[in-house]
Amino acid sequence: MAKTQALITTRRKKKPKEMALITDQCTGCAGSPTCIPLCPVADCMNLIIDDEHQPFGYIWVDPLKCIGCKKCITKGPEGLWLDGCPWNAIKMESVAGWEGEYGQLPY
Repeated sequence: MAKTQALITTRRKKKPKEMALITDQCTGCAGSPTCIPLCPVADCMNLIIDDEHQPFGYIWVDPLKCIGCKKCITKGPEGLWLDGCPWNAIKMESVAGWEGEYGQLPY
Protein backbone atom coordinates (compact mmCIF):
# COMPACT_ATOMS: atom_id res chain seq x y z
CA MET A 1 0.00 0.00 0.00
CA ALA A 2 1.35 3.44 -0.97
CA LYS A 3 2.18 5.83 1.83
CA THR A 4 0.07 8.99 1.73
CA GLN A 5 2.04 12.22 1.78
CA ALA A 6 0.89 14.96 4.17
CA LEU A 7 0.40 18.05 1.99
CA ILE A 8 1.22 21.59 3.00
CA THR A 9 -2.06 23.49 3.06
CA THR A 10 -0.99 26.69 4.84
CA ARG A 11 0.14 29.83 3.08
CA ARG A 12 3.90 30.00 2.53
CA LYS A 13 5.74 32.21 5.01
CA LYS A 14 8.22 33.71 2.55
CA LYS A 15 8.87 33.83 -1.15
CA PRO A 16 11.21 31.12 -2.40
CA LYS A 17 14.36 32.01 -4.37
CA GLU A 18 13.22 29.77 -7.26
CA MET A 19 9.97 28.32 -8.46
CA ALA A 20 8.92 25.67 -10.95
CA LEU A 21 7.83 26.71 -14.42
CA ILE A 22 6.39 24.36 -17.03
CA THR A 23 7.85 24.52 -20.54
CA ASP A 24 6.19 23.81 -23.88
CA GLN A 25 7.54 20.24 -23.66
CA CYS A 26 4.83 19.33 -21.12
CA THR A 27 2.56 16.57 -22.39
CA GLY A 28 0.50 16.17 -19.23
CA CYS A 29 2.00 12.65 -19.07
CA ALA A 30 -0.96 11.28 -21.03
CA GLY A 31 -3.35 12.46 -18.33
CA SER A 32 -1.40 10.88 -15.43
CA PRO A 33 1.24 13.47 -14.51
CA THR A 34 4.16 12.25 -12.44
CA CYS A 35 4.96 15.68 -10.98
CA ILE A 36 1.66 16.36 -9.18
CA PRO A 37 1.92 13.54 -6.59
CA LEU A 38 5.55 14.54 -5.87
CA CYS A 39 4.63 18.12 -4.96
CA PRO A 40 4.30 18.58 -1.19
CA VAL A 41 1.99 21.61 -1.56
CA ALA A 42 -1.75 21.06 -1.99
CA ASP A 43 -3.11 22.35 -5.32
CA CYS A 44 0.22 23.85 -6.41
CA MET A 45 0.46 21.80 -9.61
CA ASN A 46 -2.70 21.28 -11.65
CA LEU A 47 -3.52 19.35 -14.82
CA ILE A 48 -5.29 21.71 -17.22
CA ILE A 49 -7.33 20.18 -20.03
CA ASP A 50 -8.14 22.58 -22.86
CA ASP A 51 -8.66 22.58 -26.63
CA GLU A 52 -5.22 24.07 -27.32
CA HIS A 53 -3.35 21.21 -25.58
CA GLN A 54 -5.26 18.14 -26.74
CA PRO A 55 -5.52 15.31 -26.03
CA PHE A 56 -3.94 15.24 -22.55
CA GLY A 57 -3.53 18.86 -21.45
CA TYR A 58 -0.62 20.40 -19.57
CA ILE A 59 0.51 21.19 -16.04
CA TRP A 60 0.11 24.65 -14.53
CA VAL A 61 2.07 25.67 -11.42
CA ASP A 62 0.47 28.21 -9.09
CA PRO A 63 3.18 30.85 -8.56
CA LEU A 64 1.61 31.81 -5.23
CA LYS A 65 1.97 28.29 -3.85
CA CYS A 66 5.27 26.92 -5.25
CA ILE A 67 7.92 26.70 -2.52
CA GLY A 68 10.82 25.89 -4.87
CA CYS A 69 11.52 22.45 -3.37
CA LYS A 70 12.47 20.89 -6.77
CA LYS A 71 10.75 17.59 -5.96
CA CYS A 72 8.97 17.77 -9.32
CA ILE A 73 12.31 17.72 -11.18
CA THR A 74 14.25 15.23 -9.05
CA LYS A 75 17.13 13.62 -10.93
CA GLY A 76 19.36 10.78 -9.87
CA PRO A 77 23.12 10.31 -10.35
CA GLU A 78 24.54 11.29 -13.75
CA GLY A 79 21.28 12.95 -14.75
CA LEU A 80 19.18 9.76 -14.63
CA TRP A 81 15.53 10.36 -13.79
CA LEU A 82 14.38 8.71 -10.59
CA ASP A 83 11.25 10.79 -10.00
CA GLY A 84 9.81 13.92 -11.46
CA CYS A 85 9.12 15.00 -15.01
CA PRO A 86 10.27 12.39 -17.54
CA TRP A 87 10.16 14.96 -20.38
CA ASN A 88 12.38 17.59 -18.74
CA ALA A 89 9.43 19.99 -19.09
CA ILE A 90 9.90 21.68 -15.72
CA LYS A 91 12.58 24.29 -15.15
CA MET A 92 13.40 26.26 -12.06
CA GLU A 93 13.19 30.02 -12.56
CA SER A 94 14.39 32.66 -10.14
CA VAL A 95 11.47 34.41 -8.48
CA ALA A 96 13.20 37.74 -9.12
CA GLY A 97 13.29 36.97 -12.86
CA TRP A 98 9.64 35.91 -12.85
CA GLU A 99 8.63 39.06 -10.97
CA GLY A 100 10.61 41.20 -13.42
CA GLU A 101 8.46 39.85 -16.24
CA TYR A 102 5.05 39.41 -14.59
CA GLY A 103 5.02 41.66 -11.50
CA GLN A 104 5.47 41.27 -7.76
CA LEU A 105 4.26 38.11 -6.07
CA PRO A 106 2.52 38.52 -2.73
CA TYR A 107 3.34 36.09 0.06
